[in-house]
Amino acid sequence: MTIYEIITKKKHNVELSTEEINWVVAGFTSGSIPDYQMSALLMAVCFCSLSDRETVDLTMAMARSGDMIKPETGGFNVDKHSTGGVGDKTTLIVAPIAAACGVFVPKMSGRGLGHTGGTIDKLESIPGFSTELPYEKFIENVRKIGLAVAGQTGSLVPADKKIYALRNATATVDSIPLICSSIMSKKLATGADGIVLDVKVGDGAFMKNTADAEKLAEAMVRVGRLAGRKCTAVLTNMEKPLGRAVGNSLEVIEAIEALKGNAPDDLREVSLALAAEMLFTAGKGTSEECFAMSEKAVSSGAALEKLREMIMLQGGDPAVIDDYGLFAQAEHTKEIFAAEDGFITGISCEATGMISLRLGAGRQTKESEIDPTAGIVFDKTVGDKVRKGDRLAVLYTSSDCDFEEISKDFGKVFSYGTKENCPKEKNVIKIIKGY
Repeated sequence: MTIYEIITKKKHNVELSTEEINWVVAGFTSGSIPDYQMSALLMAVCFCSLSDRETVDLTMAMARSGDMIKPETGGFNVDKHSTGGVGDKTTLIVAPIAAACGVFVPKMSGRGLGHTGGTIDKLESIPGFSTELPYEKFIENVRKIGLAVAGQTGSLVPADKKIYALRNATATVDSIPLICSSIMSKKLATGADGIVLDVKVGDGAFMKNTADAEKLAEAMVRVGRLAGRKCTAVLTNMEKPLGRAVGNSLEVIEAIEALKGNAPDDLREVSLALAAEMLFTAGKGTSEECFAMSEKAVSSGAALEKLREMIMLQGGDPAVIDDYGLFAQAEHTKEIFAAEDGFITGISCEATGMISLRLGAGRQTKESEIDPTAGIVFDKTVGDKVRKGDRLAVLYTSSDCDFEEISKDFGKVFSYGTKENCPKEKNVIKIIKGY
């Protein structure tokens, strides 16, 4: 077979065989297939798509391109993956809840790039916390307390790293089979028995509307099922930032507060829904029983104790749970006040994310340094009535940025109108089970 023949087949919408897909992934990963030919094949996929069988084959070939890990924890392992959003600190909440309820959560997470934050960056804002764990230590911690969160190793799914970089440069990102294989190859390579997918929908998400988000969710669930895994997708609202805090240490603090029972309504609802699905996937009971177990893990303090144990085992200072002053503190703060009377009808996720990026909370390139103190804490949210001069939010940074200019631009984040104009959107839109 040749790559020329394979490109021609897919250009004419002919299904590729399992052997052809395996050959392409192996060849591109090794470098024997050049970028320009792989780009042509990816564009053909964008126009002609892939069948379910082709998508599964591509996903498995990518997963097998590097190390395949099977965490020997002695129990049922559940992973949770988010498609990315602004203010999304749910891993820091749901993983301790699931672990407190007897589910093993060996979680490998990534760093943020652009205006969406990464779980690893958030955790590294905790003094002393290490996300670089030898695999043996990672599994030992999971066996001991049911939970560990660490960075992905460089030997996992090398095919995805190469293919994604090429997709990003050739405008072939927005293909559901390619998005699906990218996400699911990493989940399958890390050996989870069950997978819960948090598929974000809206202004701050990759999928801007529910119809496209459902297509992606259903594709990922099908791939998970066909690969022999228990898989569920939860569609959640990202029309506004999740919770009140955006930025690394600020989001950790909000996650701790959530585990103390003080979460904003949207963050509480999404976190409990995801945690309940993790428990349901692990066979802990009915959906209703699993939701109640998740609530109890928070109200009893058991989930907070799991977070404390994880921080301690990964070298961090667990005293931060009781004393937020132990986090690095921002050198500069700026209060933002309402410019007019009215009801807040919208908070732009994308604009919020870009402001947090300019403050230093995100990275514009892989080499950029993160400012762990930078970010935003909102006082008001969508639906709130405000008067001119009411405080809307506080900006934080220790970075060398144009703070005054950023502060002026922040006013564009909010939309105002009448009470009738305020959207009545669900936080949890739909749950798609794959088993």
